[in-house]
Amino acid sequence: MEFGFTTAAYVVAAILFILSLGGLSGQESAKRAVWYGIVGMALAVIATLIGPGAGLWLLSLLLIAGGGMIGFYVAQRVQMTEMPQLVAAMHSLVGLAAVFVGYNAHIELGNVLAMGPAERGALDGFAAILAHKTPVEQSILRVELFLGVFIGAVTFTGSIIAFGKLAGKVDTTARKLPGGHILNASAAGLSLICLIWYFNSGGFFPLFVMTLAALFIGYHLIMGIGGADMPVVVSMLNSYSGWAAAAIGFSLGNDLLIVVGALVGSSGAILSYIMCKAMNRSFISVILGGFGGPAGEQMAVEGEQIAIEAEGVAAALEDADSVIIIPGYGLAVAQAQQAVSELTKRLRDKGKNVRFAIHPVAGRLPGHMNVLLAEARVPYDIVMEMDEINEDFPSTDVAIVIGSNDIVNPAAQDDPNSPIAGMPVLECWKAKQVFVSKRGQGTGYSGIENPLFYKENTRMFYGDAKDSLNKLLGLIE
Repeated sequence: MEFGFTTAAYVVAAILFILSLGGLSGQESAKRAVWYGIVGMALAVIATLIGPGAGLWLLSLLLIAGGGMIGFYVAQRVQMTEMPQLVAAMHSLVGLAAVFVGYNAHIELGNVLAMGPAERGALDGFAAILAHKTPVEQSILRVELFLGVFIGAVTFTGSIIAFGKLAGKVDTTARKLPGGHILNASAAGLSLICLIWYFNSGGFFPLFVMTLAALFIGYHLIMGIGGADMPVVVSMLNSYSGWAAAAIGFSLGNDLLIVVGALVGSSGAILSYIMCKAMNRSFISVILGGFGGPAGEQMAVEGEQIAIEAEGVAAALEDADSVIIIPGYGLAVAQAQQAVSELTKRLRDKGKNVRFAIHPVAGRLPGHMNVLLAEARVPYDIVMEMDEINEDFPSTDVAIVIGSNDIVNPAAQDDPNSPIAGMPVLECWKAKQVFVSKRGQGTGYSGIENPLFYKENTRMFYGDAKDSLNKLLGLIE
């Protein structure tokens, strides 16, 4: 009966997770999709607590209550601007959990193998599953838990470094230790040797050595990636965490964990591929951490940045018939989404054609800008993807860039030595007038100079994005 209920609950939960993942692909269905995920996870937890091998009720309930309280606190405190680093932090926890579960499976397997036949017959739960495994199945289990620990350890340290870069606590430039890829390859080779060693011996030492090597790989891979490429890193780590969960699911014989891990891993891999395509990156180079730096000496940028005040921007908007707004991470940092939403409403009330252009890697997280605009209740039908709107810039009167750099950088097309050379960008400089809302004259998070700021039809609207837009709103009734 217990097995039947747990299996049925896992099937329903898996279906809910699939529906949740599918619903998150559209803004209109996202809220419903989140509820699918919540219900599916609640069902999975309940089925696990009352299923075969359940025990330690008090400890389980205390941990669930503690985790729920921490989650509620984090949800209340974390701003939308901090969502990318929160996601990276959550990935690190998934990786760490995979390492702990793998180690626990190793210890439990050792304990079972040390027991006699009579003692094994009295076991229940995971230990009972191990007791009934043949020597071949035990060897397969070692490979499964080894892979789970390896991927989990890479995800753990990689996610911590990603968190540090996203939060500005770690240098965002691409940095490698002397030896670069050779160090990564050596650590991977050492891990492979440990796998063979562990497969044949079942000892703890090769598992421990591999864990240290994997922790180094995660650290060194992400340190070698520049800040401009962090959206790809986040989706890549999401994939890693899913595969770690799937590998541990095989070790535990947990079908739901396998299904959910495969869903997260495959969707993260597909998203990583989409991000790479949007940035003209090689998927293999992303996995190896071999991108994020310039290929040679970059072209010098000539000219000067010409500033403009709110009155000048307001006058241009009053005369314009078509406006395209390009949001970036600076919009999120300034929490200016409500102000830009109000500006959009006022301009549309005047009969102007206002649309938003969203680059696939805008912000620090895939879909970051879409979420911000949805939060500010910007109509979905005027939020356009890059491929839908790029050809409209030549016929656009005004383009407003808010806190973006790389995704509107002409150097991607003009400078073969640029770190973002070949990356598809929003060609806003083709509009009649371009206004760039920016804090100052610095190169920003990624450290890449932008020739857009020096073009004749570009004016720099300096200041905090929220304050600048509020000044603008005071001039547009």
